[in-house]
Amino acid sequence: MTVVTTDLPTRARVAGALAEQYADTGDRDGQLSQPVVDAFHEHGLLGMWTPRVIRGGAELDPLSSLQTIENVAYGDPSAGWVLMAASLAIGTGAAYLDASAVDELFSGTRLPVIAGQGTRPGTAVRDGAGFRLSGSWSFASGIKHATHIHTLAIIQETGEPRIFVLPVTQATLIDNWDVLGLRATGSIDYTIENIFVPEGYTHFAVTETPRRGGPLFTLGIIGLAIIAHSGWACGIGRRLLDELAKKVHGGVGRSGALAESDTFHEEYAKVEAAYRAARALVFESWASVQDSLDRGEPLTVRQQTLTRLGMAHITWTGKTVADFVYKAAGTVALRSGVMQRLFRDMHAGTQHITSAPPTFRNAGRELAGLAPKRKWVFLDLVNAE
Repeated sequence: MTVVTTDLPTRARVAGALAEQYADTGDRDGQLSQPVVDAFHEHGLLGMWTPRVIRGGAELDPLSSLQTIENVAYGDPSAGWVLMAASLAIGTGAAYLDASAVDELFSGTRLPVIAGQGTRPGTAVRDGAGFRLSGSWSFASGIKHATHIHTLAIIQETGEPRIFVLPVTQATLIDNWDVLGLRATGSIDYTIENIFVPEGYTHFAVTETPRRGGPLFTLGIIGLAIIAHSGWACGIGRRLLDELAKKVHGGVGRSGALAESDTFHEEYAKVEAAYRAARALVFESWASVQDSLDRGEPLTVRQQTLTRLGMAHITWTGKTVADFVYKAAGTVALRSGVMQRLFRDMHAGTQHITSAPPTFRNAGRELAGLAPKRKWVFLDLVNAE
């Protein structure tokens, strides 16, 4: 497969339009419809963060990556969420795993689909040339479509956090995704019990040193995750405002309709401005990062602070947008339909660890100059010495 990287945001818009057609079905079934997953493969979207040296890899730059996720999430937030989670696990596996693992994983005509959980860890015990992995994990977005699992565990003997990649058939999947929003992500729980994983199928969880691929992969898993969640929130926030605008158009010229309300005009303008400002911070901070990557320069602590702040801010601004749209749309948003689903999906997205209060607190400390000699590791500011 040859992937034209500059075209991926456009391809994502096509895939997002298809995902929109199946969004209600996925919401009901608790997983994406197969045509949507097929479109991800056919348009080369799952390889957006896979190194170019691997067939199907796009190694997409940060700004194009934001647009790609944004365009799919605009069509269906659950589809955008699965795409970003799977693309991250596929790409980081390709960049950080040993050659023996990559040769096996990426030998097929299609990219493997890797999904799982990278926060709450399991336990790994050294066993010869590998590890015995056990644990219980939650929130495995897209795992119903996966060939392999990407999962975090702590090595018992050393305390080192590692990512383990293994066939999904070696895990027990627990179909328990009964939630408010993002239902089509199928982010179910899973368990693994005493499964042997060769060392080549593992990598240091917070590595920023790729075995293959260019400067993009010096961002580490968390850097790509920040792009992912930022682009997702940009997409759903825009869609919410556009859906409300379509709804009120039907009342133009009717006395008492929202379209004729000065108060509504004022409030819509303020929410639109808040959304655009939050999106602008995301793109401004990642433009700075992209320039540094292009020059081969390491990121500053401030650059990393601003990308994290941008991610959290656009997510919670999206929640503000959703609340305004729900209130303004009245009973239309109350009933089953696009607005209700978007409202639920946006509120589900705010519950992710990446936009939790500590992200704002740590960003505020650094921006106020209260975190000297600190560096970012995942979502925490730690001693740099």
